[in-house]
Amino acid sequence: MEQKTGLLMKSVGGFYYVRCGEDEYECKARGSFRKKGSSPVVGDRVVISIPENGGFCAIESILPRKNKLKRPALVNIDALVIVCSTVDPRPNYMVIDKMTAAAVDNHMEPVIAVSKNDIKNGDEVAEIYRKAGIRVFQCAPDDSAERERLLDFLRGKVTAFIGNSGVGKSTLLNALFPMLSLRTGQISEKLGRGRHTTRVVELFELEGCFVADTPGFSTVDLQRYELIDKERLQYCFPEFEPYLGQCRFNSCAHLCENGCRVLQALRDGEISKSRHDSYVAMYNEVKDIKHWQLK
Repeated sequence: MEQKTGLLMKSVGGFYYVRCGEDEYECKARGSFRKKGSSPVVGDRVVISIPENGGFCAIESILPRKNKLKRPALVNIDALVIVCSTVDPRPNYMVIDKMTAAAVDNHMEPVIAVSKNDIKNGDEVAEIYRKAGIRVFQCAPDDSAERERLLDFLRGKVTAFIGNSGVGKSTLLNALFPMLSLRTGQISEKLGRGRHTTRVVELFELEGCFVADTPGFSTVDLQRYELIDKERLQYCFPEFEPYLGQCRFNSCAHLCENGCRVLQALRDGEISKSRHDSYVAMYNEVKDIKHWQLK
C-alpha cells in the first residue's frame, strides 16, 4: 500500500480531500482519531495510504501543527489578513487590534489590508499599524501595483482573510483571484444551498497561494473564541516588545503604573494611543477570568 504526504484542502460530511502534489485524493479518517478526541482539520499536513485495488484512501496520521483557530476549524495558517476600510464603515481600531493580537497569540503573521483608498486616503490607518511593526497594504481598485505586492506576499503561504461586513473583503479577494468567485459559486451550486449558509471550510490554491474560504468566519467568531490570557496579552502587541522588562515593577501591567516603560513610549509617541487603548480594554476584559476558564 502506497503512502503519501499532502495538504488537507477540504472536509465535507466525513470525507477529506487531500492534495498531494498535482493529485487530490478523497479520504476517510481512521477510527483511531475519534478515540483520541482529535480529528483532521483543513490546513493539516497528513499522511495518507492509497489502496492498490481501489477503494477509499485513508488518513493515517497528522503531522505536528504550528497553530489552530477554534472557529472556524483551521490550522497551520501563515498569515491572517485583516481587511478594514477607510470609510463606510470607518476603521474600528478595537476590533482590528483584537484580530492582530489573536493572530500573534496563535503564531500567525497579522497583516492589515486597508481598502477603499480610492475613496479616502488610508495613510492615517496604515501609519498606526506600520508603527506597530505590522505589515500593511493599501488597496484600491485601480492600484494594480499594490495588488501585485500583496499577491507576492501571499504566494506560497496559507492565509485567511477576515473583516467586518462592508469593508470590501469579497471585492479584494475577487480582485486578487478572479477565479475564486467562480469556484466558490460552483461549490455552492453542487451543495444545493446558498453561498453563505454552508459551514464548509476549504483551501483554494490560486496563483501559488493557499487561501482559506471560510463561510461564517466573522470578527465576532474570532473575538469570542480567541480570548487572550492577561499574562500573554502584552506579548501580542509587537510594539511593546522593545520596552518589556524595563518597567520599575516586574508585575507591571502597563495600564497606569509609575515607572512603566511602555507608558513612557506612549507619551513619547513611539506607541499609538489607539493601540494602547485597545490593550487596556482587552486587559480589563480578561483580568478577572482564570486561566483554566479561558481554556
